[in-house]
Amino acid sequence: MLERMIEARHLRVLRAVAATGSFSAAARELGCTQPAVSQQMKALEASAGTPLLIRTGREMRLTQAGEVLVRHASGILAGLTAAEEEVAAIAGLRAGRVRLVSFPSGSSTLVPTALAALRAAHPGTRVSLVEAEPPRSIEMLREGDCDVALAFRYGAGQAEWDDLVVRPILADRLVGLVPEGHRLAGAGSVGIAELAEESWIAGCPRCRRQLVDVCEEAGFTPRIDFATDDYPAVVGLVGAGLGVAVLPELAIESVRPRGARTVAVEPAVEREIVALTLPDLAQVPAVAATLDELTRTATRTATRAGA
Repeated sequence: MLERMIEARHLRVLRAVAATGSFSAAARELGCTQPAVSQQMKALEASAGTPLLIRTGREMRLTQAGEVLVRHASGILAGLTAAEEEVAAIAGLRAGRVRLVSFPSGSSTLVPTALAALRAAHPGTRVSLVEAEPPRSIEMLREGDCDVALAFRYGAGQAEWDDLVVRPILADRLVGLVPEGHRLAGAGSVGIAELAEESWIAGCPRCRRQLVDVCEEAGFTPRIDFATDDYPAVVGLVGAGLGVAVLPELAIESVRPRGARTVAVEPAVEREIVALTLPDLAQVPAVAATLDELTRTATRTATRAGA
């Protein structure tokens, strides 16, 4: 067993000594002094626990142990060089991989523009995408199945995310959706209580819970006749006159609401869109670049919405 770990820099010096036959020649090849070469060889022999070189006249000859180390040195140093180059490429965003998970309305609105900008700026960075709603997407992040999770929450300050890096992305307001012929279709804004007697079409489980909470605060429990995670299906059901719904603006942006009209709903409710990652992953250049592009895309989206 080796007494200490062998260092790559010592192997480079040993290989130079073996190739040139002397400390002075190796020093010239490596661009250092002869005492430095001698010192590193002593350190390498101490690590190996056995002599590696024998002086024969003016030349240095390898011992059997020295021959073994030189034989393996080329492969070790070549592998290390390849690893250093690959790491440098990742650090310089010439390469890298990011596994992104997003909820559906984020996938169809924010994600495409952000990833297109990321590819244009850093063509060597590859991003994969799968869809999942929170809390499943958060579980995937913690389990190591993704690097960035684009998620949402109603109300800030949830302790369940205290162990994560939370990048605020966008405040996504909920809007009402009613059939074109509905009595409130032309209204500028609608109090949620005005829809108390309507048939409701609800979205994803988390949005569904939020809908029930908002309605109950307004004094009624919504009669949910249809529930689906598919936002185009929600819009289609409303457009067919089968009920009303409350959807995030991002969800409506990704669907052409045929036969339906949007109305502002009071009291105003927003969901916070966030990008999440683990603290260590936040330091990875490709992950940081992905977070930055998602933020920039959301800023442009918010600017267009307010224009």
